[in-house]
Amino acid sequence: MDLDNVKYYIAGDTDNINEIQNINCDVAFIPVGGTYTMNYEEAAQLANTINSKLIVPTHYGEIVGDKEDGKKFAKLIKNKEVKVYIN
Repeated sequence: MDLDNVKYYIAGDTDNINEIQNINCDVAFIPVGGTYTMNYEEAAQLANTINSKLIVPTHYGEIVGDKEDGKKFAKLIKNKEVKVYIN
């Protein structure tokens, strides 16, 4: 999705599959909850692979996953900004 010249990628409920390894975007929303999606470690592997400036962990802390998953995910990200909204 491209909005005001900012390219967004919303992973939805997925795993770290080959088809999404070459994502190129400004902002990526990556699920980290581990139920129907990647867990935070698998999601961090994807986030470190794709070309994105900002990463936002999603799909955790309320219905699935632990509220700490976003923080654990953020600690594994290299050379990118991460915004964690669920505390």
